[in-house]
Amino acid sequence: MNVEKIIKTDKKIPVKSRTIIHFMLVNNKINETIANVLKPFDVSLQQFNVLRILRGQNGRPANLSTLNERMVTKMSNTTRLVDKLLLKGYVNRIVCPSNRRKVEISITEKGLEMLEKMDAGMIVAEEEILQNLSTKELEHLNMLFNKF
Repeated sequence: MNVEKIIKTDKKIPVKSRTIIHFMLVNNKINETIANVLKPFDVSLQQFNVLRILRGQNGRPANLSTLNERMVTKMSNTTRLVDKLLLKGYVNRIVCPSNRRKVEISITEKGLEMLEKMDAGMIVAEEEILQNLSTKELEHLNMLFNKF
């Protein structure tokens, strides 16, 4: 379906504007699908991202700066995300006694278990979102995205 039909206009939209609208529509679809997968776990996409980063640390703790640098969606509220994950028991936070500004965060066993369950739902979501694209088309799309 074309953009003009989706936004219900009879006017021909210029190609650059149509492209941006397509990006926004695709972004909305992806966010909606992922939010539905994560909803049963009471975890936001950003919290899920923090958990994946921490799992990727392979048992080594990370500081807030590391988490912020590696976030897919750059945010200034990483502390708040960690606080919410802490309340759920998904992460541990250790404050250095000699330098209270130095905080290390690590994923808990419970966090790893929940993340594994979330991963299963994310695989299904990825398949749903990308079902109409071949591997070759996905590779081409990624090549185009790299131009940004």
